[in-house]
Amino acid sequence: MPTAYITAPRKAASDLAEFLVEEKLAACVNVVDCDSYYRWEGDVHAGSEESILFAKTTKARYPELKAAVEDEHPFDVPCIELFDEIDVLNSYGDWIDEEVQ
Repeated sequence: MPTAYITAPRKAASDLAEFLVEEKLAACVNVVDCDSYYRWEGDVHAGSEESILFAKTTKARYPELKAAVEDEHPFDVPCIELFDEIDVLNSYGDWIDEEVQ
């Protein structure tokens, strides 16, 4: 079971999470607020209010989830990373499969 790690501005995070679940691209999305520090176009941005989205999906649906986030995300270059869990509770994995099929 992979988890997509996505960051987004706090204002956009809830809508993005709800969209991914409604479209059955993710069974569940956890949203955690954070402050981000990064360099963009030569400038350092300190303490930008963002959220981390942990989107639970399947390997089969991940390409669609990634494309949808690219389309819906307000940033030109969104952070979208894939983490492949090596150990998932079977019943939880079954639930994810069921929700995104």
